[in-house]
Amino acid sequence: MTLRKLPARYARFVMPLVLSIIMTFIISGVSTLRGVGLTPDFLRLWMQAWALSWMVAFPTLILVLPLVRRIVGMVVEG
Repeated sequence: MTLRKLPARYARFVMPLVLSIIMTFIISGVSTLRGVGLTPDFLRLWMQAWALSWMVAFPTLILVLPLVRRIVGMVVEG
């Protein structure tokens, strides 16, 4: 079974979605581990931290990405 792909016009939302999921997952895990250590509650606390950080990160990426693209365009030949 072949998975259907989204049209290219959705890339501007899919890229920050995937980026925000991966980045917040890793950073919230590191931060939670450093903050509370490897306790029995670690996984629960990590998932709570991840959910909150993702809810902030995704809309932030949607808003900030056009500015980041312009800045990168000024720094990189292309």
